[in-house]
Amino acid sequence: MDVSWLSTILVGAGCLAMGFFIGTRKLRIKFFITKKLEKAAETVDGSKKGGTKQPLEIEKLAEIIEDFKMVLVVRNDLKMGKGKIAAQCSHATLGLYKKILHRAPKALNRWEMCGQVKVVVKIESEDDMLELQARAKSLNIPTHIVIDAGRTQIAPNSRTVMAVLGPADMVDDVTGGLKLL
Repeated sequence: MDVSWLSTILVGAGCLAMGFFIGTRKLRIKFFITKKLEKAAETVDGSKKGGTKQPLEIEKLAEIIEDFKMVLVVRNDLKMGKGKIAAQCSHATLGLYKKILHRAPKALNRWEMCGQVKVVVKIESEDDMLELQARAKSLNIPTHIVIDAGRTQIAPNSRTVMAVLGPADMVDDVTGGLKLL
């Protein structure tokens, strides 16, 4: 009888010690992962010490203008398939969203309140796309251009889609002359 009681205590103590070891190890791993994610987020949103970026101009406009939209400008000369265009538009949308997430949250909120309006138009060349980007930048409207890796249908480093987000009238000043895709 004494042996079973002693073995029960030893097994219990061993389980307790093993649980403690595993638990503290998991906490250390969780702490390490959390720190890595925080560091990565700082790098993405530009909030690293000494590198804080200023809010974008559209952040101020979001307080006074209600109608926001995003336009996706697709290069027609690349002859991408429908699936490729869909993937590139997704990259452009997410790229622009991430670019302005911390620098213009009110603008993103305004766009979301408008139903996340997205319009897809076509353009005939890379040069035309770069001219549109310059026009948007002159109006302080954020843009994001996707540069493809070239693993499937098109050449590496091809600029495929440009996303533009801002007040509808201002975005129309940049992309209003283009035809729907």
